[in-house]
Amino acid sequence: MSKLFESFFRKVSVYLKVTKATGIARRYFVMNGFDGAMTVFGIVLGSFIAGVSKPGIIILASLGACLAMGLSGFFGAYMAEKAERERHLKEMEKATHNNVDPIQYEASRFIEIYVALIDGLSPALTGIISIIPFIFASAGWMLIENAYMLSLALSMTSLFLLGIYLGKIARENGWLYGVAMLTVGAFTALIIFLIQLLSSA
Repeated sequence: MSKLFESFFRKVSVYLKVTKATGIARRYFVMNGFDGAMTVFGIVLGSFIAGVSKPGIIILASLGACLAMGLSGFFGAYMAEKAERERHLKEMEKATHNNVDPIQYEASRFIEIYVALIDGLSPALTGIISIIPFIFASAGWMLIENAYMLSLALSMTSLFLLGIYLGKIARENGWLYGVAMLTVGAFTALIIFLIQLLSSA
């Protein structure tokens, strides 16, 4: 079994090198992970301001958003990446008079799915992390007030860690990127509060 895994990961490494898709996958992961964290953050904060006391409502709303982002991300990325890979292969066929290395075709087919999975799963992952406290609250293991606070903290932590990761990619100060992500979250919270104040005025 371990040999199968080693062979698989070795192939993945070759495919990524051949297609130069590592950077694309990283960008999809960060962008859509950010979308997932921010979307659930907005749902939770809006629910808190509105005084929603049933965790099931927040869970369903958040899961619905995660599912929609995941599916749209997967199929959107798959179709976009498939079109790009097909165009690239046609250009290679033209340049080499149909003498393209078969691994190029294998790598392209794999990368289409690989990138689509990252695009679809990353927002679902960061979003689901933020609703775990409400699952606990729904099971009676946590008060809804505590679930709100913990969920918002998890969303902000996800944003901060994504910022750290971006800083690592850029080979710059990850803390600065993390703080920038937190600033976006704080700005979003401020807008939601202002909207609530205006709507209740």
